[in-house]
Amino acid sequence: MKMKKFASVLLAGAMVATMAGCTSDDTTTTTTTDTNTNTTTTTTDTNTTTTDGEKTNLTMWCIATESDSNRHSYEAAIADVTAAHPEINFTWEAFENESYKTKIKAAVAADEMPDIFFTWSCAFLGDFVDAGRVYCLDDAYAKVKDELPESMMGNSTYNGKHYGVPLTMNIVGLFANMDLLKSVGYDDIPGTYEDFIACCDALKAADIIPFGCAGKETWCVTEYLESVIEKSVGYEALNDIFLARASWANDDVAAAVDTFQSLVVNGYFDPNGDGLSNDEIKANFMAGKYAFYMNGTWNCADFAANEEFFPKVKVGEFPVINADKATLGQLIGGPSDTLAVAASSPNAAVAADFTFELGRLICKYGYLDGCGLPAWAVNYDDSEVNGLTKTVAAITAKANGYVLFGDTAMAADDADAYLKEVAMVYGCEVDGKTFVEDLAAAIR
Repeated sequence: MKMKKFASVLLAGAMVATMAGCTSDDTTTTTTTDTNTNTTTTTTDTNTTTTDGEKTNLTMWCIATESDSNRHSYEAAIADVTAAHPEINFTWEAFENESYKTKIKAAVAADEMPDIFFTWSCAFLGDFVDAGRVYCLDDAYAKVKDELPESMMGNSTYNGKHYGVPLTMNIVGLFANMDLLKSVGYDDIPGTYEDFIACCDALKAADIIPFGCAGKETWCVTEYLESVIEKSVGYEALNDIFLARASWANDDVAAAVDTFQSLVVNGYFDPNGDGLSNDEIKANFMAGKYAFYMNGTWNCADFAANEEFFPKVKVGEFPVINADKATLGQLIGGPSDTLAVAASSPNAAVAADFTFELGRLICKYGYLDGCGLPAWAVNYDDSEVNGLTKTVAAITAKANGYVLFGDTAMAADDADAYLKEVAMVYGCEVDGKTFVEDLAAAIR
């Protein structure tokens, strides 16, 4: 099946409308956490049976582990939905991000999937749709389309059919520790690339590491690299490459990769970052070890929750490198986090309706927690959303183009090849010219 892929260009100001209320009921929840695999299993039993005494069993896999910023939004949403549906016995498991990618791909290949599963949109989900493993959600979507704009469904729509329920949307943000920037004479995040580099040089001279990046998790490196490429060649050029509409054999992309690598060579990154996880890098940033941290805006919630750190942190976007081809407002991100239903589920139709209810509430609580902007419409009080998330909303309100995260936008095999090359760029094993040549040969 030929997949139909969409690039998302969205305005945060257009996100307005309705959320359904939920009843409450006494629940019993059992949680078991395996610290070796960072896997959490939760079984929710509403202690209520249906008229005939039987319940429908539904299972779900996701990545909302105990340390994940979205954990609370999942827990709150699950509590609401299971309370409203005593006829359903719901069990869910959470897995660490990278290990989950391997696990869900293996489960799809073996056709041994849970009823409901977390996935990333575009090509990641599209591969599963192509394999015939995903249940079509058209009938269930028709019941909620007034609350969930069609534009938000684009990244999980293939050949005109809907296969995913979007949650919150996020972008890559440039987070800055303003105490550190002020210590070298900067009262704001530098607005031009020249000033940005000058700021990094001033930080180095003061023995402050400019960037923290988890080289151990290559997706974290892409948060930096993709921003540099986009602000060098423009979002349309990068989007066309990610969606296989254009070749990687692009001299401007090669030059942008060299620009990124120069940041590494110049010592702007923590030299010990190669052996650190994202959680460790994030903790170091909050502890004042780095001036900048490029990562998803889902981090706003954790930063806002830290009373000591929150007054120090500010968020902006990476500056433009080539003004002839790129502008501010061209962002990495968009609707990506998605829930889908397995075609093999014995209760797929029930799971589809349940998934839309669950997705709507995960979106609500995630937005209120500051973990991202809502893909669903909003008719609840959001006045208490933290200032960082509101700043992100202001940035996206001025957006003129989005490029979905590369390892999500590309097909699985292509994404694997891409991530391997990214790791070699970060390790200074290949330069920009070799990077694009290798990917042009590997991705056709």
